[in-house]
Amino acid sequence: MAQIISRNFYPEKEIMSESTYKLRFIETAEEFIEVENLQRLVWAGNETEVIPSHLLISSVRHGGICIGAFTGEDKLAGFVFGMPGFLESPTGIQLVHYSHLLGVHPAHRNEGLGFQLKRAQWQMVRKQGVDRITWTYDPLLSRNAQLNISKSGAVCNTYYINYYNELRDEMNVSLPTDRFEVDWWINTKRVSRHLSRQARQPLDLAHYLAAGAEIINPSGLDTDGLVYPIKVQYPFEIDIPDEAVQQYPALLLVEIPADYLEIKSKDLHLAIEWRFHTRDIFTRLFRLGYFVTDFVFLKGKNARSFYVLSHGEATL
Repeated sequence: MAQIISRNFYPEKEIMSESTYKLRFIETAEEFIEVENLQRLVWAGNETEVIPSHLLISSVRHGGICIGAFTGEDKLAGFVFGMPGFLESPTGIQLVHYSHLLGVHPAHRNEGLGFQLKRAQWQMVRKQGVDRITWTYDPLLSRNAQLNISKSGAVCNTYYINYYNELRDEMNVSLPTDRFEVDWWINTKRVSRHLSRQARQPLDLAHYLAAGAEIINPSGLDTDGLVYPIKVQYPFEIDIPDEAVQQYPALLLVEIPADYLEIKSKDLHLAIEWRFHTRDIFTRLFRLGYFVTDFVFLKGKNARSFYVLSHGEATL
């Protein structure tokens, strides 16, 4: 069992977490330099855009949270960093926690460490009395979608086009930096069920198809075995005026590549095609009142990935 050691202004000194790592607050200058160096490793080629240790220190001293996961040898295996912020809401300006970075050392990926860091962040932000955590991620990255939507229970109905303009790390170079901005309503039953010690069993594609969900953009395979997008078939009129009365399906499925970075490395033009293809889908569906509420990943030789979109806030 791992241990997360909290700072003095939290009522509890220790919170237990199911992990082989020790989770604790990053507070010393030496540890912040470790975070800085891990950024360089995770986002290779992005030296000029690394958040420097002095800025991390200043943020944490004024309400920000930086949690590190350390191995038995006290080596930094991953971290999550966020800071307080304000967003407009229907009831006025709302205090939120903006989660800016989550990084895991390449040697420690696929061990559930990202989820453990998000769960620790959830615990600590709740102790600050904040209800909502928000962050952005590339909607075409299947691994991130699994963590953010399927495992953590965040939802999304906000799409930003070219959010960062141009990034120079290996993951983002040459691509428009479109992003989902997700909302993690951390005091809701939905999120508690996702993060419970006895979390819900994830729904798979068969469950959603049985419930009447339609795949509106089924993919194909090219001669190199790369997934390519097919023309979108909406089960309703998409270009009618907003005020027109129309019955929208309760559930839709939107396919994305199971490994977008592999496509980018082998066929940049196809990667850009996927960007514009899904940009059009999500911006249209969000405008019509759909939310991303789940994510399905099908393992196998020809793995497939699908976002689940539900219509209307009542679905949450």
